[in-house]
Amino acid sequence: MNMNCIIIDDDPLSRKIIEGFIEKTDTLNLLGSFDNAISAFNIFKGNQEVDLIFLDVEMPEMTGLEFLNTLDSPPMIIIVSGQEKYALEAFEYDVVDYLLKPLFLARFYKSVNKAQNRFQDKESISKLPEEIFIKKKNSTLVRLRYDDILWVEALENYVTVSTFKEKFTIHFTMKAIENKLPTTKFKRVHRSYIVNINQIELIEDNNVIIKVDNGTKVIPIGKSYRDNLMDDLNLISK
Repeated sequence: MNMNCIIIDDDPLSRKIIEGFIEKTDTLNLLGSFDNAISAFNIFKGNQEVDLIFLDVEMPEMTGLEFLNTLDSPPMIIIVSGQEKYALEAFEYDVVDYLLKPLFLARFYKSVNKAQNRFQDKESISKLPEEIFIKKKNSTLVRLRYDDILWVEALENYVTVSTFKEKFTIHFTMKAIENKLPTTKFKRVHRSYIVNINQIELIEDNNVIIKVDNGTKVIPIGKSYRDNLMDDLNLISK
């Protein structure tokens, strides 16, 4: 699948080289080439979505990193710079790669392949279903949106699926339902519990706290699951 890209670089020779590399790359579609970050803003107002930016750092009026700070949801970024000193700061923005000038085609292709892999992963996630069907005891199928599921709890040979409005008891194993739920939204936190990480209100001591209409639900975190849970959370700590 092709990626729409733009170039932002005040060096005309660098822009010309990147444009030539893009012409040789079947997976890239160049939407525009800009000599400053301010001019590039206009393309984000159009209908075509930008998937990738080849971005210089040192530019007049607005640097590449300052430009990134202005974007609420920046696309993938490949930094193109003649200086190594910005690399550490750049990777704090989760850039795909950091290309040092002078540019070479083989190294350029390596960066583009990284971006393509990330792009394909993103596309795969976006195509995942957003719902699951639960079969009730009378064989009625109930459609549940993932966002409406709060937690899943094991009860001997059954599991209960708790939502905002009601609770469903189904003949299923925890392992089987864990395999059915997307790992981007649901995490096993205990041998008897799977939680929707988007519904976590607090993590206190060794417990997950989920807010419900009549108060809160306290779910224990199993010792063997704690590290994986913390690794998957968007955690900011001192």
